[in-house]
Amino acid sequence: MPYKNRKSTYVYFVLIFVFIKVVLNLFAISHFGFHRDEFLHLVLADHLDWGYKEVPPFIAILAKISITCFGNSVFAARLFPTLFGGLIVLLTGLIVIEFGGKKFAITLACLSLIFAPAFAASEYLFQPVVFDQFWWVLTVWLLVKYLNTTDVRYLYWLGAAVGLGILTKYTMLFFAASLLIGILISKQRKLLFNKHILGAVMITVAIVLPNLIWQINHHMPVFTHMKNLREQQLDYITPTDFIKQQLLVNGVALFIWLNGLAFLIFSFRLRNFQFMALAYALIFFFLLMMDGKSYYIFGAYPMLFAAGAFGFERLLKTNGYVLRTALIVLFTLPNALLLPILLPILPMDQTLAFFRFADKHLPPVRFSMIWEDGKKHATTQDYADMLGWDDMAALVDKAYKSLSPDDQKQTLVYADNYGEAGAIHHYRKQYGYPNVISLNSSFTLWAPDSLKCKYLIYIDDGGGKNIKEFVAGNMIGSFTKVGEVSNPLAREKGTAVFIITPNYRLNQRYSPELAKKRLE
Repeated sequence: MPYKNRKSTYVYFVLIFVFIKVVLNLFAISHFGFHRDEFLHLVLADHLDWGYKEVPPFIAILAKISITCFGNSVFAARLFPTLFGGLIVLLTGLIVIEFGGKKFAITLACLSLIFAPAFAASEYLFQPVVFDQFWWVLTVWLLVKYLNTTDVRYLYWLGAAVGLGILTKYTMLFFAASLLIGILISKQRKLLFNKHILGAVMITVAIVLPNLIWQINHHMPVFTHMKNLREQQLDYITPTDFIKQQLLVNGVALFIWLNGLAFLIFSFRLRNFQFMALAYALIFFFLLMMDGKSYYIFGAYPMLFAAGAFGFERLLKTNGYVLRTALIVLFTLPNALLLPILLPILPMDQTLAFFRFADKHLPPVRFSMIWEDGKKHATTQDYADMLGWDDMAALVDKAYKSLSPDDQKQTLVYADNYGEAGAIHHYRKQYGYPNVISLNSSFTLWAPDSLKCKYLIYIDDGGGKNIKEFVAGNMIGSFTKVGEVSNPLAREKGTAVFIITPNYRLNQRYSPELAKKRLE
């Protein structure tokens, strides 16, 4: 049996690739600036609770720990994603070992994962994606360990992993269900029919229950969030787009995970793990039908990389080092050359030059420049979401300091979307202006009941369009434009900062809208 032939030294060999992953991230994570989503998740540290409008509470706890222990810098915020990215590489290598793979398979699987565009781009930002991937991969490893050893302790750890995964991102529910169905369909189903499965389920329920109670008490905002996401973003994604993205997001490592899928289905050596292929197929078709984003399924690929690398090791077991080395280079080097598109490892001017080169000479990677609006831009949407925030905060500070000390005491700050609100919240300690109010996303949970103020510093993501609406509705007495975000590469380009004098009509609009959003 493969399990009896493992060498403990292989675990230390895997750590080499963990080191490579961590170093690459550390080299890049302080560049460009905070991402829009990072601002939102860092804000949650100041409002710890069992749930939020768009995410479960795990990210908020990490944010609190990160800020308390490491500070408020971009580098500090991205330390946890870097750590978890390294753990994902570690678990992938451990899954290879559980399959019976040796150094070649470990090397191929880990390097494929490290340089695959999907993982290089998603495992350095402080957002739930990387943590969600971690729980998926940990769940697979625990299942494999249980199947190899029949040690029921792994089932209890599995219950905890699934519970914490659900508290990280609700996609874990779909993945856990896919794994369960896959096992029930496979010949391994008998291993699940024991009393310890119930114990594992109870652990999962106990971990998730506080968040479920929070959701119920807040009118299940997860459903409203998914509805809004589907209307505003997912409608741009067609089934054909989703399939194309899955074939492209891992670059040349596509051939590794496709080989893994085939080996899981047809190989006698991996017959005990066939449920992984079934689970992948189930979650793939579920997201295909639901118009899911491409990254929702990323957490399922490490197990396929592990199986694919093991498969190539079996196919090439009688060949020498030259062919094996060539295979590693073939399936990793092209992806490594694309790193400037995926990780901010170069200065902005050189990064833009790389994008122009890729647009002209590398047609397969053009999709990385297509945003959620379905249009092609000069950079990736992630890079554009890291620009312009400090300029916006400086404009708010300029507006606030233009008022007299007495007027400042009667001034509030309002932002239209969560990215703007998160950025203004983050920089408030640097500048000293009032905390921000917003009716977007989780900011509605702690927004004041009314906008009673003499002056309102307003961040208008319509570039003045909303101001015109306020004027037409006689909701403000006067307004002064302080400035706008002018960076042509920023997604917030054109977002303007105004000083307005609101009247009671603006509050008549604000209060009912706040009450409505709190019920969603």
